Amino acid sequence: MAQNMQDWLAGFAAEIGTTLPTREELDMLLELAGVAARAAERPAAPITCWLVGRAGLDPRDALAVGQRLAGDSEANSS
Repeated sequence: MAQNMQDWLAGFAAEIGTTLPTREELDMLLELAGVAARAAERPAAPITCWLVGRAGLDPRDALAVGQRLAGDSEANSS
């Protein structure tokens, strides 16, 4: 049987030596993933979140950037 998301994330975080995101951070990362998936192709979602971690960005700041870029891409496609 598959693990639930929280159990998976807790186990993965422990294995890689980090802590879980807060509930607020998690919500923002999931929203950012949705923004990326709608603004581009679906595989952009996890890679966008990876880039956030690699850059050390706060999820709130990253979400603002993603929303701005998604708005720009919508304006350019009109």
